[in-house]
Amino acid sequence: MPTPPLLFDRDLLTLRRAKATERGSFLHREAAALVKDRLGEVNKPFQDCTIIGPKADLWAELIDLPAKTLPDDEVLALEPESNDLTIHALGLHWANDPVGQLVQMRRALRPDGMALAVLFGGQTLHELRTAFTEAETEIEGGLSPRVAPMGEIRDLGSLIQRAGLALPVADSVEFKVSYETPLHLMHDLRAMGETNVMLSRRRTPLRRATLLRTCEIYTQNFSVDGRIEATFELIFLTGWAPHDSQQKPLRPGSATARLADFLGTKEINPKD
Repeated sequence: MPTPPLLFDRDLLTLRRAKATERGSFLHREAAALVKDRLGEVNKPFQDCTIIGPKADLWAELIDLPAKTLPDDEVLALEPESNDLTIHALGLHWANDPVGQLVQMRRALRPDGMALAVLFGGQTLHELRTAFTEAETEIEGGLSPRVAPMGEIRDLGSLIQRAGLALPVADSVEFKVSYETPLHLMHDLRAMGETNVMLSRRRTPLRRATLLRTCEIYTQNFSVDGRIEATFELIFLTGWAPHDSQQKPLRPGSATARLADFLGTKEINPKD
């Protein structure tokens, strides 16, 4: 298989995460609470769980499951068929090979084990991306990647099947977070360890004029009641290690009842 292109500087990501603070954990707490609710709706006990991510220990505490915790390295320290639940906790959006990460998660599952990944989606920070684009074009006459691209849910959902997981489900939840100014948002992103680590990023410092114009555009276009808004989209990807007991799609033409009968309507042949 061809090696995926490298998009992110993982060494720099590690350094940025090392400077993250507890202040930047609020989205991890929100995401972990949603995962705990979802697991509570699954009619299945989980005995062997691994949680992967930059704040995996926090997730284990919040989800309240006995779990092994691992960093989200490119090669995950997972043993084959060792888990009945594997959670990728808000780190998959920084993976150079997200499908490879999901494949490793699947291999670590016993048959009918569950894989669940939470990551930021395409609507995340779209306001900041728009403001930077307009400001940099106006001030510098060109563009550079300032906010890392995030996948759209329709594309990310296909990753589950590509990884060989069954019963794939992808859904999303959006959070609107308000800040006093765009600079306060940027400060929080540093506290989260979620600042730009793209290999294609511009290596020179951000010009003051560009930063000020970015703040002006952001405030003009994305303010509510005197505060700016920032969008964070959490995408949840769920799949299961294949097992004979799982539901399977029916063979085309094998239906034994007519949809028209179920709906109480008359079936019309378009050729008539």
